[in-house]
Amino acid sequence: MLGIAAAVLFFISFLINAADIGTNDVFSSMNIMLLGLTALALHLAGIGAARTSHTTTSRRRPWSRS
Repeated sequence: MLGIAAAVLFFISFLINAADIGTNDVFSSMNIMLLGLTALALHLAGIGAARTSHTTTSRRRPWSRS
């Protein structure tokens, strides 16, 4: 999920930079790009990843004799 957020932030940063939109200091393209890098780093660290709780059952493999 954070990877998608990072991609959106990078795209918004690109649009602000490419269109040369004058924004205030808080929403400059550099600040939005840094937010995207932060979201990407958190995504790569495993934070915000979808967690599924699978219950593991002991299944007998057809080729095992135990």
